[in-house]
Amino acid sequence: MQCEENLIQPKGIQLPNKTAGGCMEIRGQVVFVSGANRGLGKAFVSAALKAGASKVYAAARNLADLKISGCHPIELDITDPESVLKAAQSCPDVGILINNAGYLKYGSLLADDAVDSLREHFEVNSIGTLLMTRAFAPVLANQGGGAIINILSVLSWLNIQESGPYSASKAAQWSLTNGLRNELRGQNTFVVGVHPGYIDTDMAAGVEAQKTSPEMVVELAFDGLVDGVEEVIIDDAGRWVKSSLSSEEAAYLSPK
Repeated sequence: MQCEENLIQPKGIQLPNKTAGGCMEIRGQVVFVSGANRGLGKAFVSAALKAGASKVYAAARNLADLKISGCHPIELDITDPESVLKAAQSCPDVGILINNAGYLKYGSLLADDAVDSLREHFEVNSIGTLLMTRAFAPVLANQGGGAIINILSVLSWLNIQESGPYSASKAAQWSLTNGLRNELRGQNTFVVGVHPGYIDTDMAAGVEAQKTSPEMVVELAFDGLVDGVEEVIIDDAGRWVKSSLSSEEAAYLSPK
């Protein structure tokens, strides 16, 4: 690992200053979770309530799908700018935004429907994250900065068979997260990117591979927030993929 003072800075590009950030406990905070009706989102809501959050907004497209007691249900379609803006205006006390809602449809980049599939993935995973962050940034600023947790993926860093459009959208979401992190430093908003591998939810029900429980993903994400970790990698596979990126045998060159 190079020391920061030995890094060569490209001409005309200013490297962002490192910030300690984080160190935010969940207790007493107002938390907003998108895609809260199932899987990882539902686990985030339950864990936030258990950790002592003063209020938890649970957002989903269909409020009938929200079956968690103790939360405040919010109707939300993250691909609809008006819906996103309405949610932000209805929740002016949010201190922690969790961009969890995501979309996955398996398929090849060479399939007949690949272009439409790519658009669908980008609308939810990439543009949806941007819409949510832009809408809630002023809300977080009013709370002193607050924090954002973006649920990314190990597939932000490689593209495996049958996940082409999803991986491309997650790579874009990772880049957006890095850019938003730098732009939001000025208002003291701390941004955490979480990169899980396979999670044991219905989204990965057909996958035969090692999976992490949604409860463990949430625990590690919240630990990252408390400890001031800007990028949380959930499992050994993710750590291996990330560590390989600068090597001559980078995982994304020949993923298995």
